[in-house]
Amino acid sequence: MPVQAILKAVIPVAGMGTRLLPATKSQPKEMLPVGRRPVVQYVVEEMEQAGLNQILFVTGRKKSAIEDHFDADPELVRLLSAADSYTLLEELDYTETDATFFYTRQSTPLGLADAVRHAKRFVGDEPFVVALGDSIIRNGREGSLCRSLMEAHIASGAACTVALEQVAPEDTYRYGIVAPQSGADLAGAFEIDDLVEKPAPGSAPSNLAIAARYVFGPAIFDAIDRTVPDRKGEMQLTDSIRLLKQMGEKVCGLCLSEGERRYDIGNFESYFTAFMDFALADEKYGYMVRQYLKRKAREL
Repeated sequence: MPVQAILKAVIPVAGMGTRLLPATKSQPKEMLPVGRRPVVQYVVEEMEQAGLNQILFVTGRKKSAIEDHFDADPELVRLLSAADSYTLLEELDYTETDATFFYTRQSTPLGLADAVRHAKRFVGDEPFVVALGDSIIRNGREGSLCRSLMEAHIASGAACTVALEQVAPEDTYRYGIVAPQSGADLAGAFEIDDLVEKPAPGSAPSNLAIAARYVFGPAIFDAIDRTVPDRKGEMQLTDSIRLLKQMGEKVCGLCLSEGERRYDIGNFESYFTAFMDFALADEKYGYMVRQYLKRKAREL
């Protein structure tokens, strides 16, 4: 099966973003700006660059701004054209795409695994990508992490392939952590023996955390149906993948390469870091931001 056979991506965006209140009271956290674009636009552009042209958003309440953002706006185009604002018109080029967008709603917040289950009819029997809508991956390899994940998934015949990042041992309790197969070469794709969702401090099997990008085959839906909700009543996708492994399916991992970084827009600390990094790297405004920070640093 060629890589091009994977054409569908699922982007869960139903989370409430409570750790980013009050900024997220009336807008989705996925629409918060990082540099000059909202978070979710980076995710969609990553999917498109990987050749995924059918994209399903799993949304929730107060998420209509996401649908509006990716919809064409003829009136805005007309006004900008009449004002000869061609530079601003270029900023709307992202709406001119070959991708087709679909939307479904996760009305009750029952966890990430349940959000993925909402994509069952959309993906059918095809393999598909899941990319969390609140996490940006800055790519360092040729092509993209997503394309590398798809290639590894197909080459291995796995039922699931996950992106992984190394985190500080003291932070493992915040993530889904994997246990690599004994003797695994972490430089490429490798098999995973086990997964644990947010292990207790000191009990993590490694410091390899799941990094918000997955490739699944249709077997994941059977595993989700068997997943027991946690004490909060939510179904964790890490638990579903662990069940997939226990069902006899192959689960593989691929670490972010040098130069790649995940930005999880889950709290203000990570959001501020992401905004500053992208602002500093901006082709148009980065120089001015750097000069300002140099002046500001002298005042501290």
